[in-house]
Order: sequence, then C-alpha cells, then structure tokens
Amino acid sequence: MSRAQISALVCGIGGFGALVAATTSNEWKVTTRASSVITATWVYQGLWMNCAGNALGSFHCRPHFTIFRVEGYIQACRGLMIAAVSLGFFGSIFALFGMKCTKVGGSDKAKAKTACLAGVVFILSGLCSMTGCSLYANKITTEFFDPLFMEQKMGYTYNGPTSVMSSRTKYQGGEGDFKTTSPSKQFDKNAYV
Repeated sequence: MSRAQISALVCGIGGFGALVAATTSNEWKVTTRASSVITATWVYQGLWMNCAGNALGSFHCRPHFTIFRVEGYIQACRGLMIAAVSLGFFGSIFALFGMKCTKVGGSDKAKAKTACLAGVVFILSGLCSMTGCSLYANKITTEFFDPLFMEQKMGYTYNGPTSVMSSRTKYQGGEGDFKTTSPSKQFDKNAYV
C-alpha cells in the first residue's frame, strides 16, 4: 500500500510540475513564416508574453504589461491555469499529509480523508488546466479555419502610404493599396482533418 501511495504522490507532483511549466511557457501558439531560409521568422505567443525570432539568431520578447490590452480568452486561460497551479500545490500538500508513511496528519481515518481530499483537489486542478488549454486551442482552430481571418493565411505587402492597416483586416476584394497573395493549398479547409 505504501508503494502505491508513493508512486501516486510522485505522479501528482510530476503533473504539478508539468502544469507549472505549461503555464509559464511562451509556446502556446507558434507562427512560422518562411519565404526562404534567410528570412524565416517565428512568433511565439504565450499567456504572459510574446516572443519573435528569426533565422539570423535575433530573439526578442515583449511581456503583456497590462491586463486591459490582453484579449478575453487569454485572461480566462490565465485565470484557469493559475487556479490549476494553486489547486495542484494544495493537492500535493494534502497528499503528502495523507500518506500512511508520514507521521503528520493524525489517525489512519483522518489520513484517509486527507488523501481523499487530495485526490479531489488534483481532479479539480486537472479540470481547470484542461478547460484553459481547450479554450485556447478552440480559439486557435477557430481563427485558422475562419476564411475571413487573414493573419495566418495571407501575406500582405506594403504598397503605398495609405495601406497602413492591420493584418487582421478582412479583404473584401477590389483594387486598392493592398496586394495579396493567394493562400497555398496547405490552408485548405481539410488541411488537418
């Protein structure tokens, strides 16, 4: 019984460590644009900062300084991941006190209740992290398959003084200062199906 409890504690603490690493990671969304080997660029977007790098070795990060400029789904993911980390921490503490091989925690009946509480807290932590990751992944796939969302799919070229517009501009056709390239077949609607 003690071997099963120790292995469960190690798995719980390992999951808590993976949760902390995922929460602090800057690679929640990675965008790669490469027209050639020399001009390849990467954009890493995370919950706390955005980073950009290129093939020449330049790498710059910019943290999100305020919560008011961050989109709502990122704020929701931040809250869920912080709640998951907090619950995972307390679940680890409860699991440590609920083990039979420790001298802290009282009688065996009290330790059993503490171990059960640790299991419930670990399950809640997992649900919070799964919800946050699923929300972020849903937003990415929705933007990817949206035919009007041009940020990932179309390459814009600056061609005059009046084309200072966002890359998220929805192209309505017609001639103007924007020159667009047609998306490649890799962005077809069945690309990842």
